[in-house]
Amino acid sequence: MAEIVLATLNAKYIHAAFGLRYLLANLGELRPRAALLEFDINQRPIEIVEQLLAQNPRVIGLGVYIWNVAQTGEVVSALKRLRPELTVILGGPEVSYELDRQPIVQQADYVITGEADLKFAEVCRALLAGEKPPNKIIPAELPDLGRLASPYALYNDRDVAHRIIYVEASRGCPFTCEFCLSSLDIPVRQFPLPPLLENLEELLRRGVRQFKFVDRTFNLNLTVSKTLLQFFLDRCQPGLFVHFEMIPDRLPEALREIIARFPAGALQFEVGIQTFNPQVAQLISRRQDYVRLADNFHFLREHTGVHIHADLIVGLPGESVESFGAGFDRLIALRPQEIQVGILKRLRGTPIVRHDGEWRMVYSEHPPYEILQTSLIDFTAMQRLRRFARFWDLIGNSGNFARTAPSIWSNGSPFQEFMRLCDWLYEKLGRQHSIALAQLGELLFQFLTEVRRLPQPDIAAALWDDYQRGGRSDQPPFLRPHLPGIAPSRRERSLLRAPKRQQRHVASNLTR
Repeated sequence: MAEIVLATLNAKYIHAAFGLRYLLANLGELRPRAALLEFDINQRPIEIVEQLLAQNPRVIGLGVYIWNVAQTGEVVSALKRLRPELTVILGGPEVSYELDRQPIVQQADYVITGEADLKFAEVCRALLAGEKPPNKIIPAELPDLGRLASPYALYNDRDVAHRIIYVEASRGCPFTCEFCLSSLDIPVRQFPLPPLLENLEELLRRGVRQFKFVDRTFNLNLTVSKTLLQFFLDRCQPGLFVHFEMIPDRLPEALREIIARFPAGALQFEVGIQTFNPQVAQLISRRQDYVRLADNFHFLREHTGVHIHADLIVGLPGESVESFGAGFDRLIALRPQEIQVGILKRLRGTPIVRHDGEWRMVYSEHPPYEILQTSLIDFTAMQRLRRFARFWDLIGNSGNFARTAPSIWSNGSPFQEFMRLCDWLYEKLGRQHSIALAQLGELLFQFLTEVRRLPQPDIAAALWDDYQRGGRSDQPPFLRPHLPGIAPSRRERSLLRAPKRQQRHVASNLTR
């Protein structure tokens, strides 16, 4: 039972509500009277309501994001119908801007906009003392990061064992990219390093081996970057994995020297490139030195074991299909391990809307507010690019086809050849989701050998190598005629002798 309940709907169970842990940690004397409940967007809203009300709370604070606003709206509606006297407070990026247009805001009692680490506690004190805030919309001042109580002790043992552990060394972003909410977070503010390092040390002691820094610009402050990297390098051990988001064209020698000393796989850098078109970058107020960017990629790939996750965006104002494709080809040539092809989203509060008229930007009215068409990319072309992004994630990013994938674009444009595959797959399947790994592998084999006319033994060997690398030992039936000398495993033979009902599960079993 708790008088104050903090809750949110995470995108997946593996994600932990970092922001809510800050709110709970900073409740001060109210903390013993509060509880934190986490759900995910696959749970039924009415069952979430049941668990919230079981706490018999007086105040419920809900974190609202682009991925959960629809389901959270159902939760708020049911809460106010069942318990009108219950005070519901909303917070989060999705309800910090354009508030007058949102039904969820109308249903709630209060909305705290901005960084509510300290403001939420202030509002709760007033409410529990019988004092109602005079205004429904309550702006939160930027908190002094040195005053904030640390949230890291609120990761419990189950979180440590099964969830992503988020950490941060700074807030804000010095750049003004118009599609991003972080462009509104100026200036960049640093957390005091000594207490942060103490918290990281304690997390390591508790068994945490994977850290995801949510800082938008990890490598902006050279002193902080060096200190954090040296901290993890000094404590590096098998299984350590640290994720940073970095500015692509800033990697001075002092950072390179430390980065090169990490073992392969210990560091992941998320590198937001977004576009290789200088005119598009200028339109969205993004500053980027492409020569330095390429040099940094070459260094990371040739002299380090860093895993590079690079981002490109489809649908930016001024970007055509051809322009995006040329940028994709340039990025392939830089050899990141992953390329996240994202569809432009119109996040509330971002200035990207200033281009709506000139570039005829049409977005979905529903979360996640993705672009539907522009003056340069019509709806049909945008749908093809949407499928491109999905199939790239399944084939290019998954790691399931690491050796086979380059065959798709051998001797051709990676973008054009992969788009050709996407069109062929969609014609065959009529969908882009719920595709078993074995089925996707068989279709890829068919495309490469029958459409691209590549040698069957070469493609079969590549697919078999990929298949085994994923920890699988049962030979897929479609590869068996092309890989003589590899007998089916005992498990596979037993499956093939099973009755017809069980035989239908052979393909799915082979994908595990």
